[in-house]
Amino acid sequence: MFENSDAFSGMSSDDIAASHTFYEDVLGLTVKDEGMGGLISVQLPKGGAVLIYPKENHEPATFTILNFPVDDVDAAVDELVAKGVAMLRYDGFEQDEKGIARGRAAGYGPDIAWFTDPVGNILSVLTV
Repeated sequence: MFENSDAFSGMSSDDIAASHTFYEDVLGLTVKDEGMGGLISVQLPKGGAVLIYPKENHEPATFTILNFPVDDVDAAVDELVAKGVAMLRYDGFEQDEKGIARGRAAGYGPDIAWFTDPVGNILSVLTV
């Protein structure tokens, strides 16, 4: 049914300009103005896109909505922090001084660090 579908994900923002700037200038992704009532799309490096739509009463999800697999989570965190991004800390996760949960060494998952975009959507960088 969906084998030929160009599916995409979507999320809301109550500040499209800040979202555009963050995804383009901080994360270094291509952002396109879709010209439909403030919609923008964030082009993902290996294909696909995330549609961000304006929503005045936006409430960010309480879970990670976008993950970025990277070769070196330490380097990614260092670069994000250098650009002013703060890493999140969660109760129940052992995280090092950089905010990275070292799942690989502990044998329970990837090395992962979480952060938010300007409107509170939770994102992560992780090694797979």
